[in-house]
Amino acid sequence: MTTRHSKTDTLETAGGRYTIYPMDHLGSLGDVASLPYSLKLLLENLLRHGGEPYVTDDDVEALVNWNPTAEPAQEIAFVPARVLLQDFTGVPAIVDLAVMRDAMVELGGEAGQINPLSPVELVIDHSVMVDHFGGEDAFEKNTGIELHRNLERYQFLRWGQEAFSNFRVVPPGTGIVHQVNLEFLARGVFAGEQDGQPLAYPDTLVGTDSHTTMINGLGVLGWGVGGIEAEAAMLGQPVTMLIPQVVGFRLEGKLAEGATATDLVLTVTQMLREHGVVGKFVEFFGPGLKHLTLADRATIANMAPEYGATCGIFPVDSQTIDYMRLTGRDDKQLALVEDYMKAMGLWHDDNSPTARYSATLELELGTVVPSLAGPKRPQDRIPLTDAKAGFAGVLKEFEELAMVPEPESGWEDEGGHLDEHREAVKGMHVDRGSDSFELRHGAVVIAAITSCTNTSNPAVLVAAGLVARKARALGLVSKPWVKTSLAPGSKVVTGYLEKTGLMDDLEALGFYLVGYGCTTCIGNSGPLPDDITDAVRAGNLLVTSVLSGNRNFEGRIHQDVRANYLASPPLVVAYAIAGTMDIDLYKDPIGHDKAGKPVYFADIWPASQEIEGILTGALDTAMFRDKYADVYTGNEDWNKLPVDGSERYPWPESTYVRKPTFFEGIANIEPGVSGIDGARCLVKVGDSVTTDHISPAGAIAPDSPAGQYLQAEGVAVKDFNSYGSRRGNHEVMMRGTFANVRLKNQLAPGTEGSWTTNFLNGDRESIFDASVAYRERGIPLVVLAGKEYGTGSSRDWAAKGPSLLGIRAVIARSYERIHRSNLVGMGILPLQFKDGDSADSLGLDGTETFSIPAVASGQEWVEVNVAKQDGGETTFEARIRIDTPNEFTYYENGGILHYVLRRLAAA
Repeated sequence: MTTRHSKTDTLETAGGRYTIYPMDHLGSLGDVASLPYSLKLLLENLLRHGGEPYVTDDDVEALVNWNPTAEPAQEIAFVPARVLLQDFTGVPAIVDLAVMRDAMVELGGEAGQINPLSPVELVIDHSVMVDHFGGEDAFEKNTGIELHRNLERYQFLRWGQEAFSNFRVVPPGTGIVHQVNLEFLARGVFAGEQDGQPLAYPDTLVGTDSHTTMINGLGVLGWGVGGIEAEAAMLGQPVTMLIPQVVGFRLEGKLAEGATATDLVLTVTQMLREHGVVGKFVEFFGPGLKHLTLADRATIANMAPEYGATCGIFPVDSQTIDYMRLTGRDDKQLALVEDYMKAMGLWHDDNSPTARYSATLELELGTVVPSLAGPKRPQDRIPLTDAKAGFAGVLKEFEELAMVPEPESGWEDEGGHLDEHREAVKGMHVDRGSDSFELRHGAVVIAAITSCTNTSNPAVLVAAGLVARKARALGLVSKPWVKTSLAPGSKVVTGYLEKTGLMDDLEALGFYLVGYGCTTCIGNSGPLPDDITDAVRAGNLLVTSVLSGNRNFEGRIHQDVRANYLASPPLVVAYAIAGTMDIDLYKDPIGHDKAGKPVYFADIWPASQEIEGILTGALDTAMFRDKYADVYTGNEDWNKLPVDGSERYPWPESTYVRKPTFFEGIANIEPGVSGIDGARCLVKVGDSVTTDHISPAGAIAPDSPAGQYLQAEGVAVKDFNSYGSRRGNHEVMMRGTFANVRLKNQLAPGTEGSWTTNFLNGDRESIFDASVAYRERGIPLVVLAGKEYGTGSSRDWAAKGPSLLGIRAVIARSYERIHRSNLVGMGILPLQFKDGDSADSLGLDGTETFSIPAVASGQEWVEVNVAKQDGGETTFEARIRIDTPNEFTYYENGGILHYVLRRLAAA
């Protein structure tokens, strides 16, 4: 069935004549003009695909007559114009496409049937680690190590670049995917073709990184999805979704002196988390928009995952065009974007109609104050004035708990280390020649200017450089125990820092270039110096990191750093100088000048006028065009990588890329839904368990199941790399599932990390070993969880890993959007406790046996049967979180890729 509402018109612009799908003729159906900007983009998408079987009249009418306050109920299809990947999530996505080619042949089809149907762009940005820092050769050394470590992965991507059409790779050393997207890849408006005629339509996308939303700052609709959903989109499957609620966020005024875009986004994140926007769109509007640069908007859009929204979008206006012009888009593209947006009623100016929203929040920009967020969640904002007191509270809790691992997790209090810990506040002595010092609780051991959120914003980067310049002039230096790093999001950043001389000032304080990519924020912070590691572990010290990132979850930044704080780049520099979180920057001196006089924070903080003065003339279009002129070319080492020209990947021996088992025997398996009988609980956790807890991205411990596997395969510990880099190897990733060192599985009380109780023998074992024992007995597994299960990165391995462990269902109090979708996409049943219920309130301690009847399409509730150890039985109702009919189709096929594969084979 197709829609009768789709009509076409013609747009004349400097680049030529284009067919477009206008919306103004739908006025008889409802008030299109007052629809939120993001919903208008979804409406255009429906109209343009009105000839497809997945778009109906009801879909269009439901969107036009959108009820802002109604609970989402109508499913619609969304077909993104392109797909964006980064290498941590992109490698397993391309691995899946490669193995689908093998499975397609098994099903009787042709390997070439598996091929992206829309543009797919992958930016290699997540693999560089900060092994070397604080010197001019740090960048060269780190990139050399990166290529050595990731040679097998990069060879695989070179094969994919040749084997698949519509697939382009941006080589390593270029920048962070989201900044490259903002500065270069984004089109604003696509110029395509339909029925042999030129067609103009909005640039939209999905990406395999949750911070894909950064492009919302440019008015481009897009969000993060799991790799499995992105793969389906590549293969022509629409993204299905319920028409969302849209929260409006009104901005007024302008930022006060001393406040940065980072402070603003931390404030916005806190406000929206408190309001609750999970699964919703957020749109920013109001008179304050004109006082925010495009880079400021991108900073706010970037952290949509942190405030929980699907997207955080800004409208297209004259600032959008100015930014696209600055970043080197040509005049024809600029004209196309402006003319198209105006013709479609998507252009924003003072005369634009006020949209209707599901709810509206307001913020006076002048009330934003310098802030941090931490120690373990991005939404936990702390005004800088309260930072010292906030850390004192963290330290008090730390000392009360003593934080001494149980013997089961491999630590014993030999030699009285507990007493040593209690005395450690007096300092652990570190002897480093002339830099001998005492390391105390609160020491900042990592200060990193990193992540897409802030390194795309010239104002905060220049502010960091000015803090360094003022500090340098006064003779201040970073403390010797601080690991300093600068990892920009693109080469443009170092271009303008060098042009203004600020790079010299940053380097004088230890902030040398370590790589172009996502480093500390993703867990690629690299090792601490040995003497720091020894002191932290011997004294059981609560040390800290300060980073200009967007993620600070437990165990993510560094395994030895328990408290992690997000901050603006200039604050990162300030804390590197101070060397501790146990300081009130407004009252205590940050250091002493050459004459021994105290220097205060205010003495080195730049005024807005100084920042603007540096920015004027620092950036120009030629700089962007020069830095992106050879963006797909890569360096000599990249281009020397051998390429296998085969249509099907040969799967050579590799500990990085292995043929996964997801599709084994697919030709002999019929789609269908069965019940889950006699399941045991493998993991029971509380609230705010993140995808980092479920599938960590950072270091692989030698004594972990994944570490033991790699050593058995002949991989030296020094060559382990990270979980993120090993995502092309399912053997590593299934062993790394629930292996975060800060995971607290309630089935193994008193431990942290990958521990559980195997109820077959009562022993405490690794989660992986217990899962193997259950699988050998044919026993399905479940997870019990609290609120916001799956918060964080759009990590498909947080669903793939549990699937391979034999987990058939998760029962949680609530889910983050992407992770719930990923569970369905891997054939795992997501169930949700009734409001007010939880595992604890129902008396479930995880020792029980669970049985769940087969569910049906459209069924909302299911009765879970529970058999207790003492022989008693009980039941409870759980909501089935398979939210759309399309999702049920995926579930009954065993996953979204299984469905797509069968559909393509039958075509």
